[in-house]
Amino acid sequence: MSPFEDSFIRTNHEQDILIRIRTVANRHSEGARHADEKNELNSALISDLLAEGYHTYSVPNEYGGNPISLPLFLMCQEQIAMVDGPAALAIGWHHITMFNLAFHRHWNESVFQSLCNDVIKKQALINAADSESATGSPSRGGKPQTKVRRDSHGYILSGRKTFTSLSTALSYFIVSATDEDTGEVSEYLIHKDIPGVFIEPTWNMAGMRGTASHDLVLKEVLLPEDALVFHRPSRPTGIPNVYLLNIPAVYLGIAQAARNEAVRFAASYQPNSLTHPILELPHIQQKLGQIELELTTARHLLYSVAERVERLGPTPAKDRLQQIAPDLGAAKVVAIQTALSVVDIAMRIAGVHSLSMNSPLQRYYRDVRFGLHNPPMDDVVLGQLAKRFIAEHSSRGEA
Repeated sequence: MSPFEDSFIRTNHEQDILIRIRTVANRHSEGARHADEKNELNSALISDLLAEGYHTYSVPNEYGGNPISLPLFLMCQEQIAMVDGPAALAIGWHHITMFNLAFHRHWNESVFQSLCNDVIKKQALINAADSESATGSPSRGGKPQTKVRRDSHGYILSGRKTFTSLSTALSYFIVSATDEDTGEVSEYLIHKDIPGVFIEPTWNMAGMRGTASHDLVLKEVLLPEDALVFHRPSRPTGIPNVYLLNIPAVYLGIAQAARNEAVRFAASYQPNSLTHPILELPHIQQKLGQIELELTTARHLLYSVAERVERLGPTPAKDRLQQIAPDLGAAKVVAIQTALSVVDIAMRIAGVHSLSMNSPLQRYYRDVRFGLHNPPMDDVVLGQLAKRFIAEHSSRGEA
């Protein structure tokens, strides 16, 4: 068996998959730059990933999918993000949504099977549309202002959703809405071609421009009875979606791209005051050593948590998932802190050149800032870690 290029790869099969995904991604570095400049999705990269079958990795095996392990999924996301972080984050939401639906199996199995068939045969992509401008982050528990009411034929839904990543490539949306009569919050499956469904191009941010996270507008959308996915409980269950680890993987991928660009620059830049490239300077090597230390620490935390999830099995007990939730959050917080630091150090290596619009470093700098605003939020994670420690401390009679 040949040595693996990444210490977290476990088998030749995993390495083959990772190489295929990296090969696809590497064809689209220019497309990533173009997508950022034009504020649009890197559609060619998404299309090539679909042709490779990447979208099927989150479809259950019994419905024709090609499921892969959580650690391998995260490694694939890192590879895509090293070329195009926004595209990786965007398609990652498809996987997060599909993994979540496959895990919970909330609604009619035949409807879920039909959705899986569309993903497999029609290359359909899906994302959850939950955020709204008035409610803030869904993780904070805001109640949707999107409204739904019963109709003799099913449901009628109206509202507006923000931050709908991958919007221009999606076939399906899982939309949260509040029942006008009962006040109950539920989620509904909506196809893009249903009358009353529109994408309004509102996304115009400083970073993550290529996610195409436009507004989803819903005007008196008529839905059949089987569009209801599930009723949300009145209180959060505390059961995390473990595939949200996609988020730290993406930002660590961007950080590695920044590291690589810093090394490329340092190996090629030689001011006339030196007889060699700046890569040979001790203080530059110290900075690269600091980058490697931080990336190694963050990646080991991420993949150790992912391996813990894997050891829980395909249908882990809910209480075990609740127990591991603070660790999932910790991996995200550390990854974002690391990505911010690594990009900053990389820019210090390149100096003022890093601020040129011709340098990818300025794009990485803008993109990694968005990790601070992806779930789970820092204060929530710190609260979870503190409460878990207090509970364990008290149970040992040390309080």
